[in-house]
Amino acid sequence: MGIVKISEALHEDIRESSAVMSRSINAQAEFWIKIGMMAEIHPNLTYNELTRKLLLSTNNKTLKELVNE
Repeated sequence: MGIVKISEALHEDIRESSAVMSRSINAQAEFWIKIGMMAEIHPNLTYNELTRKLLLSTNNKTLKELVNE
């Protein structure tokens, strides 16, 4: 596991969102990273389609495998 440096403002946004979404701060940041990467690679998909893709995937898949589905 690596360390990613982010601004204090973004960290606070993640903290607030994680509380609302009942996720840990790390899980919220990971979710946003996955959604962002998938959105860049699949700009034709809506947010709902991207989240559905994440929800239906198995936890064993890498982000690269999810993106290439």
